[in-house]
Amino acid sequence: MYPRRLTPLVRERARKYPVLTLTGPRQSGKTTLCRGLFPRLPYLSLESADHRRFAVEDPRGFLASIRKGAILDEIQRAPELVSYLQEEVDRDGRPGRFILTGSQNLAVREAVSQSLAGRTAMLTLLPLSLDERAAFPGAPAGLWDGLLAGGYPRIFDQGLDPGVWLGDYAATYVERDVRQLLRVTDLRTFQGFLTLVAGRTGQEVNASSLAGDAGVSVNTIRAWLSVLEASYLIVLLPAWHPNTRKQVVKAPKLHMLDSGLACHLLGIRTSEQLVSHPLRGAIFESWMVSEVAKARLHAGQPLRMFHYREARGPEVDLLVQSERGWIVAESKSGSTVDASFFAGMETFATRLPKATPVIRRLVHGGSESQKRQGVVVIPWAKIQDERW
Repeated sequence: MYPRRLTPLVRERARKYPVLTLTGPRQSGKTTLCRGLFPRLPYLSLESADHRRFAVEDPRGFLASIRKGAILDEIQRAPELVSYLQEEVDRDGRPGRFILTGSQNLAVREAVSQSLAGRTAMLTLLPLSLDERAAFPGAPAGLWDGLLAGGYPRIFDQGLDPGVWLGDYAATYVERDVRQLLRVTDLRTFQGFLTLVAGRTGQEVNASSLAGDAGVSVNTIRAWLSVLEASYLIVLLPAWHPNTRKQVVKAPKLHMLDSGLACHLLGIRTSEQLVSHPLRGAIFESWMVSEVAKARLHAGQPLRMFHYREARGPEVDLLVQSERGWIVAESKSGSTVDASFFAGMETFATRLPKATPVIRRLVHGGSESQKRQGVVVIPWAKIQDERW
């Protein structure tokens, strides 16, 4: 088992709670991590028809068969089981008895929050961060090859062709998860929607425009975006505004959480294509947002991530509301750093109360580390060295 940043936190929470719930996208490494950390617990996947039928039809009998504890994979496939699990852990609250994993955030959280409040720790495992990927032999060392490959562990663990594997992943996701969550009958339309979403990575969401291009209603687009977010394929960053009531009416910014999947959906197959692609900067920005999301979630921190844009003025790619103040970050895919890149960060700082700490960072595609005008300039390869 290759090291994951989340490992110490998983161990620590399992020593304190009778149930640990681990969510994240399919193939992010949840099962591998749990089976490696808890080898004495039996493993049962609720994707299996036999296990699922037993859990749904006779939940008390199912739990009686694993009274000493178990790893229950894809718990969203039998959400009714969670309420019976509450009875079991109330009877015997020994820590670390049950490990639950799930790949559909809304379904898992709804079931767990209703029945296991106060009895379970909730953690999220995203695909490999940059430093985690580097532990695999043969992992890409360069920026563009790395963006093209993405971060799903199986690609690097098995030495697979990223393009082939990501194509299978997208097809399997549409065939299985989309059918389960939305009962979409026209899968071709949804596949076209996925490509449209990839083409809008790093942009503010315009549901009407997406609806027109996809040939479906605005309400359908909103439902489909919610499913992509619940499946951890995208993250939607709210717009920040000094008046929090206005924050919810500003358009969120959409980011694909895996650069490799974004490239695949856009038909980008080589690093040379990516370097010259018109969405190169947007893909790099989404990669930065994804790496920061991994840094925070794998440290057990809430995201608290936003973007900032004035109607006729500067913008900032990423804001993180941390315990140390606001982290304000810009991304530039090029290797040359210009002082003009700092303007949006300076403007944002003036919108805050004077005593508010502001940490300014710029992540770029080059190899130089600098500090200029109060901004820490970070080369892409060192993004995970920072505390986000």
